[in-house]
Amino acid sequence: MEAYSVLMPVYRKEKAEYFRESMESMLRQTIVTDDFVIVCDGPLTRELDDVIAEMEKKHPGLFQIIRLKEQKGLGNALYQGLSFCKNELVARMDSDDISVPDRCRMQLEAFRAKDIDLAGGNITEFTADISKPGAQRQVPETDGEIRRFAKRRNPFNHPTVMFRRSAVLKAGSYQDCLGFEDYYLWARMLGCGMKGYNIQKTLVYMRTGEGMYERRGGFLYALRGVKARWKIYGTGISGFSDFLISAGGQVAVSMLPLRFRSCFYERFLRRKRSKSLN
Repeated sequence: MEAYSVLMPVYRKEKAEYFRESMESMLRQTIVTDDFVIVCDGPLTRELDDVIAEMEKKHPGLFQIIRLKEQKGLGNALYQGLSFCKNELVARMDSDDISVPDRCRMQLEAFRAKDIDLAGGNITEFTADISKPGAQRQVPETDGEIRRFAKRRNPFNHPTVMFRRSAVLKAGSYQDCLGFEDYYLWARMLGCGMKGYNIQKTLVYMRTGEGMYERRGGFLYALRGVKARWKIYGTGISGFSDFLISAGGQVAVSMLPLRFRSCFYERFLRRKRSKSLN
């Protein structure tokens, strides 16, 4: 199958043990990458640097370590890192999540069988123990379903995505859209006529907790959400009514007290994990 690169950003607040587990999950893929790009978004802790040194020693020649002088956020880190990826296909991965062993094989098969530019899949959330999974975020499967879904919600789970590097660059790559860099990129890609697909299986186990829902609240997050949805509306993939409904919903949920916001995400935007979902 076609070779692929892995693109993983990391910053100093990440835990070294999570970082190691995340890297190892990509190194244990049934079809292994030949190009692993780590983007250090600003200076790291000694513990994180030790993990990088350990992995470089175990896998000489595999890693490209890109060190940015200042932390400027996820979008900038991915924008910078993408230019170093050697392969046309690039698998995104976060520095605290865990990919299932056959994730990349399934995605490579999807690219070989379908005329697509990006392929994602479902995520299953967990808090501390991966053997005790929580809810699952399912995303629409076909290109048509993805386009309808994208009018009001993000149609891809960012940490699961594998994409064509040339397609992302043609759409303008990652751009400034704090907290919504991925959604804005997918909207521009879909607006350019590029095609997507989501594998209807869990590809990544994502760490969650109250901290995740806390970050998605407050006036500033609501304001960023409205600005992002205005940019997404500007790509032409949605109508003005879609903007009003999605922006209004963003503000309403962001301003809820943490307890109720967490409940809303878990009850209405997630599904309880079951065998039928996998």
